[in-house]
Amino acid sequence: MKKNKNLQSFDDHLDEEYGEKGTKLRDEYEAGFEAFKLGVMLQKLRSEKGLTQEQLAEKCGTTKSYISRIENNASDIRLSTIIRIFQEGFGKQIRLTVR
Repeated sequence: MKKNKNLQSFDDHLDEEYGEKGTKLRDEYEAGFEAFKLGVMLQKLRSEKGLTQEQLAEKCGTTKSYISRIENNASDIRLSTIIRIFQEGFGKQIRLTVR
């Protein structure tokens, strides 16, 4: 099989586009990506449970628009609210990792 010399790893691509890990632009990209993943996880769990955004919000004591903001990659989401949504809405625990 031939290797395409124009291909690069995703990490190399990120280094080229956003700078190396630890630079301001790369850190902003990484933080945004984590927020995006959180929104995708929330939306997937909600769909698997057959809940609308409104139903989940009611179950957790928040609003439909807040659930929508999280699912659509909004920033400035309170950690305490995220924890409550996953605990009360799905019976799930959140585990944070510091690297």
